[in-house]
Amino acid sequence: MSLQNTLSQHIKAAFNSLYQSEIERIEFQATRKDFEGDITVVTFPMLRLLKMNPVQLGEQLGTYLLAHSDEVVSFNVVKGFLNLVLSDTYFLSVFKTINSDPKFGFVNPSPTDAVMVEYSSPNTNKPLHLGHVRNNLLGYSVAEILKASGKKVYKTQIINDRGIHICKSMLAWQRFGQDQTPESTGLKGDKLVGNYYVKFDQEYKKEIESLEQKGHSKEEAKANAPLLLAAQEMLRKWEAGDAEVVALWDTMNQWVYSGFEVTYKNLGVNFDSYYYESQTYLLGKSFIEEGLKKDVFFRKDDGSVWCDLSDDGLDEKIVLRADGTAVYMTQDIGTAVQRVKDCPDISAMVYTVGNEQDYHFKVLFLILKKLGFEWAQNLYHLSYGMVDLPSGKMKSREGTVVDADDLIVEMTTTAKVISQDLGKLDGYSENEKNLTYKTIGLGALKYFILKVDPKKSILFDPEASVDFQGNTGPFIQYTYARIQAILRKASINESVISDDLKLTEKEKSVLKQLQLFPQIIQQAASQYSPALIANYTYDLVKEFNSFYQNISILGAENTALMHFRVQLCSAVGTTIKNAFSLLGIQVPERM
Repeated sequence: MSLQNTLSQHIKAAFNSLYQSEIERIEFQATRKDFEGDITVVTFPMLRLLKMNPVQLGEQLGTYLLAHSDEVVSFNVVKGFLNLVLSDTYFLSVFKTINSDPKFGFVNPSPTDAVMVEYSSPNTNKPLHLGHVRNNLLGYSVAEILKASGKKVYKTQIINDRGIHICKSMLAWQRFGQDQTPESTGLKGDKLVGNYYVKFDQEYKKEIESLEQKGHSKEEAKANAPLLLAAQEMLRKWEAGDAEVVALWDTMNQWVYSGFEVTYKNLGVNFDSYYYESQTYLLGKSFIEEGLKKDVFFRKDDGSVWCDLSDDGLDEKIVLRADGTAVYMTQDIGTAVQRVKDCPDISAMVYTVGNEQDYHFKVLFLILKKLGFEWAQNLYHLSYGMVDLPSGKMKSREGTVVDADDLIVEMTTTAKVISQDLGKLDGYSENEKNLTYKTIGLGALKYFILKVDPKKSILFDPEASVDFQGNTGPFIQYTYARIQAILRKASINESVISDDLKLTEKEKSVLKQLQLFPQIIQQAASQYSPALIANYTYDLVKEFNSFYQNISILGAENTALMHFRVQLCSAVGTTIKNAFSLLGIQVPERM
């Protein structure tokens, strides 16, 4: 039973005994740093039941708990706050629980309560960039957090492998590629295809300029540029199943998929399933017919089908064009239903997509509810802000994006330079150094992005992220490595903890932080926020470093105390490692 549940029972008994009254809800909070105490009971809400002074109430409850609770050894009252001081015995029992469970805080996944998390969802006309990095890191981390909270999790993505943008890359390669392949150029396939997307834009702009010089308006020039018209014709041929176009589409997409897999591996993310827009864009049509029968949708005079969401504070939304072709909404309806068919135990879905799609997902979720799908009550748009650079916004058409692979290399290089300057890895072999540089660099990147609330935009500064001081990944990694050095030096195998140890406030502060981990995992899962895990880990590391700097570990007054402190270090190290695993971050054993 948790501490709060135990204390709640005692406080309810106190109300019954002292006031012949019952209380349903009791509010707890952490004791403020400037007051003595380990946990605080907020008495203000209780005054609705009892007409008395809050200080008097706090004194009476504190006296009762002192007499009836083994956990409480003293108390103080500050206005409407009852601050309770807990016994060393209580903290030691907590520590034994933590220390005996290498996965403390993790809940075994339910075999039936499944959630599907969608992330990445790239276009096949360009490589993954910094924006995709945030998407992948967020989605992967949320999936791992949900798993740790007790959910069965499916990781998926939908790949945008159709449309005019894909044809632009294909056409540019046809016109200007000279039969280049990833093998002939030594380029990753996604980079090669991305180069031709940029090439299309460059040549398209030249054609627009030429037409303008001939007297066309800008709008006319944009619409009638030969290159764009050719791309549109290519799209029509693809949709008609033209063998030559489909073969080129298939070849270039395979180049891209191979490139993506390398990036995903380097980034440390994975997927259980893949969906492709080329296979899903027609899926929703049957549900449109079903919705028409149920009056969820209506047909306009031109034959197009719409959903009227004005009663829900939104507008009308098209779900099928007049010519019968699908729109994105049609596709997303069909894909959602198909996913539940593929994985019947799904009761919820999370869509990791940037905040520019907020309205789209409001509409999608509403329509799915109106169609009567029970699981539609549990759909969540994990909306996130953009990632900008000090130099400004990225533009993929102009080739000014920060390539994900280049970023990973840059982070590793930055970690190398800073580590060398600080002498952090002196004495390592070259292989050990290179592996550690990558661990530090990727850890810095992931932590910098994930410590920020998903809804907020990020200004990404690679150098600031690789700092060995402050709220950074490398600072936490360094603390973990320091703990491993302590454990190697102590080399203690014994795990027995004495029951009569006297604990310092520093030790108790670390234990209190460790104890919060299960609660933090559940909060992070319910809020879909890796930032809660990241910042919890930083707070734990701060508490540990304060303990490390002020308390002798290996030089403790007696062996029993030394054993406890070493095991406390070990528990902190395990929790750092487990917390960072939820963020997809590795920790080095030495640094």
